[in-house]
Amino acid sequence: MSIAGKNIDSIRADFPILNLQVSGKPLVYLDNAASSQMPQQVIDRIVRYQKAEHSNIHRAVHYLSELATREFEEARVKVQHFLKAKESREIIFTRGTTEAINLVMHGYGRSFIGKGDEIILSGLEHHANIVPWQMLAEEKGAVIRVIPMNDQGELLIAEFEALFNEKTKFLALTHVSNALGTINPVKEMVAFAHSKGVPVLLDGAQAAPHQAIDVQDLDCDFYAFSGHKMCGPTGIGVLYGKAQLLEKMQPFMGGGDMILSVTFEKTSYNVIPAKFEAGTPPIMAAIALGTAIDYLNGIGLDNIAACEHELLAYATKRVSAIPGVRIIGTAAKKAAVLSFEIDGVHPHDVGTILNADGIAIRTGHHCAQPVMQRFHVPATARASFAFYNTEEEIDKLVEGIRKVQEMFS
Repeated sequence: MSIAGKNIDSIRADFPILNLQVSGKPLVYLDNAASSQMPQQVIDRIVRYQKAEHSNIHRAVHYLSELATREFEEARVKVQHFLKAKESREIIFTRGTTEAINLVMHGYGRSFIGKGDEIILSGLEHHANIVPWQMLAEEKGAVIRVIPMNDQGELLIAEFEALFNEKTKFLALTHVSNALGTINPVKEMVAFAHSKGVPVLLDGAQAAPHQAIDVQDLDCDFYAFSGHKMCGPTGIGVLYGKAQLLEKMQPFMGGGDMILSVTFEKTSYNVIPAKFEAGTPPIMAAIALGTAIDYLNGIGLDNIAACEHELLAYATKRVSAIPGVRIIGTAAKKAAVLSFEIDGVHPHDVGTILNADGIAIRTGHHCAQPVMQRFHVPATARASFAFYNTEEEIDKLVEGIRKVQEMFS
C-alpha cells in the first residue's frame, strides 16, 4: 500500500507512537476521530519552539518576541491557505472546535438572535454544536429546530428545507458526523440556507483532517476545526469567519491584545482577528498546527481521502461479514468512521477486551447522545481510521471482535 508515491511503512515511520507496545502487543490505534497522532516533524517543531523561540508575541521589540510573532502569524496564513479563505484576518485561533462554536454563539448569536427566533441544528450534531445553542435559546427565548435523519444516518433534505420560515435566523451543522461518519451535503445545504437569508456555521472537526476544504466554494459563513484531530497538538483550534460578519460581532473575551485603547470610561476594540484573541494565545500550538498542515499538504488531502476511503471500505466489508455485529451508520457518503455493536455485549466491554490486545477504539455515546437515541442504543464501539492505518490493523480488529464474541458466548 502506498500514498502519494510513499510506502505506507515510510509514512508510519513518521509517527513514533505507532511503535508503542500495549500489554505486550503492538499498538493498533483506531481512535483517530477523537485525536490523531503527531508525526515526528510536528514533535520536532514543538521542541524547536520551546528550546529556541519561546516568547510572548505582538507587544515586544526584542528578538525572541519578533521571531515568535512572525512564526505565529505565518501559521495563520498557512491555515488561511489550507481553508482557501480570502484573507488571513478571517482566521481566528481558538483552543479548539468547541471554543470556536461558543465564540460564534456569544459574538453573533447573542447580538442577532432574539426571542421567538429559530436556530436549526441536525440530529447528527456533537454536543459542542448543540449545548451552546441551547444555552442561547434559553437565554433569549429562541427555539431549536432539528433536521431528522433516516435509518442510514443521512439527513432528510426535504424535511431540512421545510424547517425554514421567517423566524429562522441561524443554521449550525456538522460537516461530518463524529459518531457515524456521515458526510453531509453541506454545500447544497448552505446554498439553501442562504437563499432564505440564513447564515451558516459548519463544524468541520471531522472533515478538515480528511478532505480538502474550500470555504469560499462552500460559501459557509463560519467554519470551525481542531488541531489535535489533524496531526497537531491539543489546545489549538480555528474559527474561520467571513470578515464582514466578524467585524459586526462582539468579542468573546476581554483582555490584552484585543483592544485599541482602554480607559475606565470606555474601551475600543481591536480589528479582527485580534478582537477575538484576548490574552496570550496558544503560540506554540498554533505554530505546530502550521507544521501539521505542511505535513498533510505534503501527502495531499485528496490522497488522504482516497486512502481512508479504501480503509473504510475494507473494514466495512470485513466487520459486516461477522454474524452478530451491526454497523450503525451506513450512509452512502461516509468518512473513515465505523460504529458498531455486538449482540449481547456492552460497548465498554468491547473496548476493554480489545485494549488488552493493544487495539485502541472509542466506546460510549461519542458526545452525540441524540444520535444514540435515534438508533435506540446506549452507546457504540467506534473504530476510526487515518491514512497511517493499514488493512492488517483492521484484520486485528476483526480478530479482536471475534475474541469478544467467544468470551461472551
